[in-house]
Amino acid sequence: MSGAPLPEFKGRAGWEFTDISKLDFSAYPDTGDGDAGAAGAEKIVPDFDDAIRIVQVDGTTIELPDGLPEGVTVTSLEKAIADGLVPAGKPGQLVDSTKDVFVERNAADGRGGLFVHIAKGVQLERPIQATIVQVTSGTTLNQRTLIVAEEGSKAEVWDQVLSSTDDLDALMTTIVELHVGDGANLRYVGVQGLSEKSYVFGTQQAEIGRDGTLDWVALGFGAAKGRVRMASRLAGPGAHGKVTGAYASRGNQHLDFDTFQEHAAANCVSDLAFRGVLNDKASSVWRGMIRVDVGAQQTDAFQESRNLLLSKGSHADAIPGLEIEADDVRCTHAAAIAQLDEDQIFYLRSRGLPENQARRLVIEGFLAELVARFEEGRSRDALAAALEERLDSVLSV
Repeated sequence: MSGAPLPEFKGRAGWEFTDISKLDFSAYPDTGDGDAGAAGAEKIVPDFDDAIRIVQVDGTTIELPDGLPEGVTVTSLEKAIADGLVPAGKPGQLVDSTKDVFVERNAADGRGGLFVHIAKGVQLERPIQATIVQVTSGTTLNQRTLIVAEEGSKAEVWDQVLSSTDDLDALMTTIVELHVGDGANLRYVGVQGLSEKSYVFGTQQAEIGRDGTLDWVALGFGAAKGRVRMASRLAGPGAHGKVTGAYASRGNQHLDFDTFQEHAAANCVSDLAFRGVLNDKASSVWRGMIRVDVGAQQTDAFQESRNLLLSKGSHADAIPGLEIEADDVRCTHAAAIAQLDEDQIFYLRSRGLPENQARRLVIEGFLAELVARFEEGRSRDALAAALEERLDSVLSV
């Protein structure tokens, strides 16, 4: 490591809203072997009966799948590199480890990690579920995920990071690289359920090939303070990228999301929607950018961020942006920050509902529009249940 300094609050682009000047990065050394007993930590998304599972505790792999279908590899990134399973140029092709202190530290730690490779033309019907549990207080867990979906393949991956206890004081860095080949179809669900006393800093990057489809879901529930950058590059003509984000915060939580949709080829579609519910003194930031490169004609791009404030002390910032260098495009964005509609609550109460139930129905309706972005089935039900359970916690303060 070069020992790059921490980014300064309001002194570096992208860090205008997230102050980490009180973070002593050196006070959180890299984690060691974890206690395997922590693998049973309560999950936000329960295991599916037919899932291909991998479990890690701190940097130690506790469970690996066996009997995988032909053309499917699911293992730790550490093992995949040691066994020569990682395709040339990956990992590291999408994420530059020299420009960010958190990425740099993550890239220097070769332990653990998740590697998924779906060979050309393989249609995997069983979901892959990875559970990573951070257990050692006062340490940094550097978690890295690399998913490669080759041409014409299909897969669904659930990637869940958790803390072993509700009061774990720790730090996590994450790198996610998603490679979606020509005509491939990947659904990637990232679930962050860390302790509300922990820090999380992530850099996540996807690249989508010709006629490829990425359905990317991000659930941000935990952490005291965190910042995650999510970028998708539509690299081949006809690529389609959908990003859905949800966060529900309470107490003094502060979550910062920086999203980037780059249209690098013609005839591509991107669709991004983030929704947040904040209570108590929680705060959030969403900054979104759509970039249309020269020659990326017939682009169709959309982004929105909508936030619902449940208390006078909560706060949200939503900052959409466009950079367009082509002339045959349709790019739209929307941002909204509002408190609960008292007229809606009054209407429901006038129909006999108690106030707490009326408030709950309005909030559930606000989040239901996110869930409706998914077709009916197991994945949609699991996401709806996770949001409902988190909402219980947010409303309990």
